[in-house]
Amino acid sequence: MKLTILGAGAWGTALAVSLAAHHEVTLWARNAAQAAEMASKRRNSRYLPDIDLPASLRFSSELALALHGAELMLAVVPSGALRPLLREVAKLAPGVPVIWACKGFEAGSRKLPHEVVSEELLSHTPCGVLSGPSFAREVALGLPTALTLASLNEEFARRSALALHSNHLRVYASTDVMGVELGGAVKNVLAIAAGISDGMGFGHNARAALITRGLAEITRLGLTLGGRQETFMGLAGMGDLILTCTGDLSRNRQVGLQLAQGKSLEAILRDLGHVAEGVNTAREVLQLAQEHEVDMPITQAVYQVLYQGLAPRTAVEGLLSRAPSAEFRN
Repeated sequence: MKLTILGAGAWGTALAVSLAAHHEVTLWARNAAQAAEMASKRRNSRYLPDIDLPASLRFSSELALALHGAELMLAVVPSGALRPLLREVAKLAPGVPVIWACKGFEAGSRKLPHEVVSEELLSHTPCGVLSGPSFAREVALGLPTALTLASLNEEFARRSALALHSNHLRVYASTDVMGVELGGAVKNVLAIAAGISDGMGFGHNARAALITRGLAEITRLGLTLGGRQETFMGLAGMGDLILTCTGDLSRNRQVGLQLAQGKSLEAILRDLGHVAEGVNTAREVLQLAQEHEVDMPITQAVYQVLYQGLAPRTAVEGLLSRAPSAEFRN
């Protein structure tokens, strides 16, 4: 299959490396210098500097050329860049199936990627979301990874999952687009909380409590918005949450760790060099939860740390000292 991957960050590059073993893959980078460097040096020096890029992998900074003849495209850009990219794609390759692999809400509109896609692409365009517990570097190294591919079109989800599936990259099909997207978005906020807790030295017990209660928050909001319970117990829910809250490769966890050290958010984001989606997502999720009257105390605490000057230690201590209640609510 001829695939075009749009976005040459760490995740787009990792998927390109993995899929190039079985497909004809073109990796598009908006920056012409980056595309030229990857083509000549066979390295993505900014995002995956120690990973060799396959000889079969093609590169382009010309979107029209990258999309020419594509049978399937993967949009692997930050959520804020999805809409303008899709507007370009709609003009150049109308009707070509698209799978997006970005996590988070569109700033301001609080729209999830599938809502953006429905507004920007033709209504008959086959489309879906790819999400789950996956660090880019491990995928690029060929380490075992399992993901979920969700589409409202069950046949497209099944067929696309089969096409992307390999011995190292296991892909499971789903029709719960809302649940998969919401799990992938909110877990980034909770990873910031877990990083703060770990950075404060509160230990493994506190981290486990935050992860478990964080999953309850995801599930409450997700069910309210139409997601399915089993999705939140699966790869795109619990799986992605555990990985992001515990793995040192998690950018959002790193934000929390550095907040616990007393660094300012501005300095953290400047030095990180990558997008930490949880920072913007915290605001969008909290507003969405308030609109639907869904209780999300961990998300609220993270928002207060990021935007209202609440001390990280005070935030975690406040969460852990909340009055006891029934673990499961009717």
